[in-house]
Amino acid sequence: MAFGLYLHIPYCLAKCYYCDFYSRGKTQQVPEEYIDSLVARMEQFRQQGVLPAHPDTVYLGGGTPSLLTPAQLERLLSAANPAAGAEITLEANPETLSPALLEGFLKAGANRLSLGIQTAYQESLTRIGRPHTVEQSRLAFSWARQAGFENISGDIMMALPHYTTQEFDRTLDLMLEGGATHISAYLLKLEPDTRFGKHPPEGLPNEEQAADFYLYGVEQLEQAGFAQYEISSFAKPGFQGRHNLLYWNCEDYLGLGPAAHSCVDSKRFYWPSNTSQFLQPDCQPVMDGDCDGVDFLLMQLRLSTGLHLPTLRHRYGMELTPSQMRFLQRCAQQGYVQLENDTVRLTPSGMLIQNSILVELLQ
Repeated sequence: MAFGLYLHIPYCLAKCYYCDFYSRGKTQQVPEEYIDSLVARMEQFRQQGVLPAHPDTVYLGGGTPSLLTPAQLERLLSAANPAAGAEITLEANPETLSPALLEGFLKAGANRLSLGIQTAYQESLTRIGRPHTVEQSRLAFSWARQAGFENISGDIMMALPHYTTQEFDRTLDLMLEGGATHISAYLLKLEPDTRFGKHPPEGLPNEEQAADFYLYGVEQLEQAGFAQYEISSFAKPGFQGRHNLLYWNCEDYLGLGPAAHSCVDSKRFYWPSNTSQFLQPDCQPVMDGDCDGVDFLLMQLRLSTGLHLPTLRHRYGMELTPSQMRFLQRCAQQGYVQLENDTVRLTPSGMLIQNSILVELLQ
């Protein structure tokens, strides 16, 4: 089985109004002591036999990992020691980038870039608290290609305040012109502890309108050559995100950094959401139970390939009951599920109501 390493960089220039990922805003750079801590943790877990000698993927998420210097990235990747041909992803925000920085990131070892674009409407960027401009988004793609990045992902956020299909079209056009090979497209979600969660903005689409935007996006992305392989993930041939597929296929991964989660040998654990605490050498992860057949079912139904029932039985000794199969057959009649060759797949319409389907399926 493949093994993935996730490194959380919890620093960013500003906290976006919708973001519930753990991060510290109003920071311009990543402290060297934080790099020291990540390197020490990698050495610790490698000595314990948890982190293999050469992980198959490395993903630097945030926060804003593009606040790293190339030297810091090189130091982290040297400690990670990824396998030859490993996918090494760096999340990056357009306002932090320059041609020299991108060249430095590529030289340091990153070979996949994930750009936080969200929208090509400047008024929307301002409304959701994004500090970059549309022009900076265009330049980020251009500079990344000039630096030599061939695998570039971009984020599209749909159902923003006062959203229209024209906004989606313009954002997709920007990414197509920029040479994106992968797109993450997802609906705005109001999380309780965010600024938007506490004070919802005006002009939000209702649930039916948001669903229409999602289905429109799926259709447009398919026409543009991006095949959907997960609820919010679309890729040109050969450019699926290998690291995130580890999560969805319930393979092993180690997460390091405050709030980072891990699953190794079917054991889940996570770090406290506190940077100061993580920096203490005696800080330990919190055990979080086992990854079982239900987790596998939940993850597999995110994928367009779906849940292969014999694999569920073989890996976890779990089988769906006749009652559960009858429920899925009703979902298939309503256009939410496809059942064929011992495989259960959600259609795009089914992916929209995935949570509701899972709640009833697992009752």
